[in-house]
Amino acid sequence: MAAERLVVIGGDAAGMSAASQARRLKGPDELSITAFERGHFTSYSACGIPYWVSGDVEQRDDLIARTPEEHRARAIDLRMRTEVTEIDVAGQRVRALDRDSGETSWTGFDKLVIATGARPVRPALPGMDAAGVHGVQNLDDGQALLDTLDRATGRRAVVIGAGYIGVEMAEAMLKRGFEVTVLNRGEQPMATLDPDMGRLVHDAMDGLGITTVNGAAVTAIRTGADGRAAAVETAGASYPADVVVLGIGVEPETALARAVGLPVGPHGGLLTDLSMRVVGHDNIWAGGDCVEVLDLVAGRTRHIALGTHANKHGQIIGSNVGGGYGTFPGVVGTAVSKVCDLEIARTGLREKDARAVGLRFVTATIESTGRAGYYPGARPMTVKMLAEYRTGRLLGVQIVGRDGAAKRVDVAAVALTAGMTVEQMTALDLGYAPPFSPVWDPVLVAARKTVTVLRKAGTA
Repeated sequence: MAAERLVVIGGDAAGMSAASQARRLKGPDELSITAFERGHFTSYSACGIPYWVSGDVEQRDDLIARTPEEHRARAIDLRMRTEVTEIDVAGQRVRALDRDSGETSWTGFDKLVIATGARPVRPALPGMDAAGVHGVQNLDDGQALLDTLDRATGRRAVVIGAGYIGVEMAEAMLKRGFEVTVLNRGEQPMATLDPDMGRLVHDAMDGLGITTVNGAAVTAIRTGADGRAAAVETAGASYPADVVVLGIGVEPETALARAVGLPVGPHGGLLTDLSMRVVGHDNIWAGGDCVEVLDLVAGRTRHIALGTHANKHGQIIGSNVGGGYGTFPGVVGTAVSKVCDLEIARTGLREKDARAVGLRFVTATIESTGRAGYYPGARPMTVKMLAEYRTGRLLGVQIVGRDGAAKRVDVAAVALTAGMTVEQMTALDLGYAPPFSPVWDPVLVAARKTVTVLRKAGTA
């Protein structure tokens, strides 16, 4: 009996996790696995690229979890520098282009995994494709940026965008000795936070020597006589630049899937069921940054490009393809980042998110410290909490601070997943010792204050 044929499009977190998990469950005699990757690398940490650029991570290869040779040693036919250009759903085959030789070929499948990832947002503005303008999505991008930094004769860096990628790249440029300007079209940096919490990030960035300009919509990249980026233009000003880094965000890479009518959601990502099977297609799965997932708090799908989710998707897909069973129930929207020693975290809904889904809510914001106030090294921390009006159900938490502030958001993420109320949270048995926390952990202080706000509103 011939082995089933599994084809995987995409050789990073979701795709190769799926291939590896399927191989654990079924040997080559039962399941042949062919994977296509258009780039030079597999199974690497894209999230680590800013820290490689900054010098915190010394070597590019430190970010690679498994090489193509290691995958091939496990009987996975991994074809590098090979881009899938067409999916024939009815004929159960894919067309692939060898990017080095230019040759194309068809490969048949019984089961297909789409893990095409996401692409950096690159606005169609004059000069955006000029030399010296860099998106940072993969290891090739990171190397290209490092090459530009090494050649740069000036020391002025402009980062466009102030989300996670933007602030992390601003830190990287600062550590590389550049004078850094961040242009942000929004009200405050970190639009994943409410503006009042984003203001704390702005103030901290200013304190670090990073110039952040809000309300600055970029209109063009001005180039010099050599054709390289020389300045970033907005409606009201021009910012000289020896290097430009795009930190605007990413969007799902779903052109292949759209071309054959696979279903996509309101954010442009593929839609799947709980098993990560593409809706309406029994033999096609999708995972990673190219899909939308269910937001367990809002009850709607959303697009979240994180390696944590991509690896989970891949494990679940691989289990299902390999004869096991797994499901991905959804997310609560947890994310952490930092800029130098400032830590930034959020989970659940912002105020605008809660309004968008018709939820009434209250908020509470507290100031605390990461350790007992009398213990050496105690640093300030701000925690904001949202709870549903009347029920008191936790809706979201945002944290900005230092000294271990960010990972405290995990407590709130668990509470959100469990559907806890803020009053129930006040009784959580969290670890305490003066070097690690005040007697009342900052998250619990925020929960207590939120309960008070609810009571004053007559809802608790």
